[in-house]
Amino acid sequence: MADITRRSLRPGRPVLPPAALRATLRELFGEGAEAVRVIEYSWFARLHLRAIATTRRRRIYLRGGAAAFFADPTFVLHEYFHVLGQWEPRRLSVWKYCVEHFRRGYWDNRFEIEAREYADDHRHRYCALLARREAEERSRHA
Repeated sequence: MADITRRSLRPGRPVLPPAALRATLRELFGEGAEAVRVIEYSWFARLHLRAIATTRRRRIYLRGGAAAFFADPTFVLHEYFHVLGQWEPRRLSVWKYCVEHFRRGYWDNRFEIEAREYADDHRHRYCALLARREAEERSRHA
């Protein structure tokens, strides 16, 4: 209990994705993936009520730990798409998201629909690329 309390009082901290994951994201999203910072145990994410993650330009803020995030292909693709497919080209802004959210709610929000569709459409390729990268890494260290 004391560890959980101490963790919740700490500010979020940036976490570097594992090397195989970084290479996979770079292959899917391009060089821009390297600029994205993942912040675990983020106060900013906790301000967003029930959200387990929130994004801004070049940032993914997580309510919890990065290990669980990195282990979930759909979650990774969804959040990276928000950053690289929506925030970076400036198709998404706080104002646009809020208007869309108030008009349609979370689930039917066009930004969320688009991120879910991207994750669904690219999950198989992502998993195959990541498995290949991890196997290459293991063989280099064997």
